[in-house]
Amino acid sequence: MDLTTTTARWAPQMLSVLRIISALIFMAHGTQKILGFPPSAMNPAMFSLSWIAGVLELVGGALLLIGLFSRPVAFILSGEMAFAYFIAHAPKSLYPALNGGDAAILYCFVFLYIVFAGPGPWSVDAQRARGRY
Repeated sequence: MDLTTTTARWAPQMLSVLRIISALIFMAHGTQKILGFPPSAMNPAMFSLSWIAGVLELVGGALLLIGLFSRPVAFILSGEMAFAYFIAHAPKSLYPALNGGDAAILYCFVFLYIVFAGPGPWSVDAQRARGRY
């Protein structure tokens, strides 16, 4: 068996790993804004754009973490990150390395990939598709 065959066999599971790790890191942004953990100077007013973003990051991240409603949630979060990039980062500079928008762009496209690729086999969505729920 060659390397291509071996790695291709693990591609679906690695899609699940990408989704899980991305969701965990993404959720940390939501917990910081909404729950104050980890502690930061950011304490957005309820129903402000930052607060709404925090709710999306916390709730959407949790749904992606377990792989429930993955495609629609990933679509919404991808849009949130595109919006965040153009509202908060792009006005500072044309270059992502200078405007701090690297993570927003990366999240946008990782989540967009999940919209099309799905959540992978280690997800509630996959379990539901197999008829276990």
